Amino acid sequence: MLRCAITNRTLFPGDESRQQAALIRQAALWAEQGIDLIQLREKDLPAATLATLARQILKAIEGTPTKLLINSRPDVAIAVAAHGVHLTSAPGELTPSEVRKLCSPLTTFPTLITISCHTISSIVAAKTHQPDAILFSPIFEKNIDNQTILPGQGLTHLHEACLAAAPIPIYALGGITHANSAQCLQAGAAGIAAIRLFHQT
Repeated sequence: MLRCAITNRTLFPGDESRQQAALIRQAALWAEQGIDLIQLREKDLPAATLATLARQILKAIEGTPTKLLINSRPDVAIAVAAHGVHLTSAPGELTPSEVRKLCSPLTTFPTLITISCHTISSIVAAKTHQPDAILFSPIFEKNIDNQTILPGQGLTHLHEACLAAAPIPIYALGGITHANSAQCLQAGAAGIAAIRLFHQT
């Protein structure tokens, strides 16, 4: 089962410096645990700060198969020589094809590109740009403090998404737990992606 850990440094206690330090330690632990992808998703950080954090994470996972993707910032990914970029399928965003054109003359390392999709139609559109993987969500309803924040699309819809995306692998995202991850694989997903699941230590 492929696993993608999505970062959220605010889940760690302390001030900004403590949170970033904790995230770097967590990234090293993920690499030890064999996590396939780490998606650095710290949208509020300025580019320079994000780049510094990314370099520290790359150092922490150096020598392991774990790959670091920068969320929605191909410029930062290029600057730090990250393994790739994670994109959204929202209108007006760069496509995987455009990012590859941007990266190819500037980099000598393979650029891994994943993309988030929430509908079958967005998967069909994304597929034309040949992403390396698709994160499809939300599968299960999202609950925080026992309140439903976002309803889930369910396993049947996940199965349809996997059929639409094939042969591109799907990571199931949204409400994923240790208890339901096997159901996602049975529905056709190649793996799972999560924030809180992987931040539990």
